[in-house]
Amino acid sequence: MTTVEDREDLLDRLGLGAQNTAALGRLLNTGNIAQASEDADGRMSATIRIRPDEICWDPSILVLPHGGDVDLEIINDDQNTHCALLPSNGDRKFIWLVNHSRGRATLNLDGPGYYWFSSPSGNDEGRGLTGAIVVLGDVPPEARLDRPDQPRP
Repeated sequence: MTTVEDREDLLDRLGLGAQNTAALGRLLNTGNIAQASEDADGRMSATIRIRPDEICWDPSILVLPHGGDVDLEIINDDQNTHCALLPSNGDRKFIWLVNHSRGRATLNLDGPGYYWFSSPSGNDEGRGLTGAIVVLGDVPPEARLDRPDQPRP
């Protein structure tokens, strides 16, 4: 279990605690943060679960070291039915998660940024079942906006 201090240190170390503190450091404050594991070929994998009687993803922030394919295992340990609506380039993935079930999805997230996921069934999102997948890396030069530097807080 990640403590608050560990969480803040990890957010800072990964570069997610500065400009977007309000979004990632405070909005998703009920779950943990974790990094996906990576195979020798660069393919990533992670497990995300819903624990019993906790309406939040664990981890609620999943960090990928770079863009590419990630294999997710989603586990619903709760006694209620939920679902997972996940981002993926070109299409979203949907997994129906009846109580005490699991599902798998392969996502392709090829660019750096924040990708949000949730459970849109019932009022799950409103009660906190929202998370983020953060893909680290620099935006390629051809994808950068041609605009002047913006002031930072």
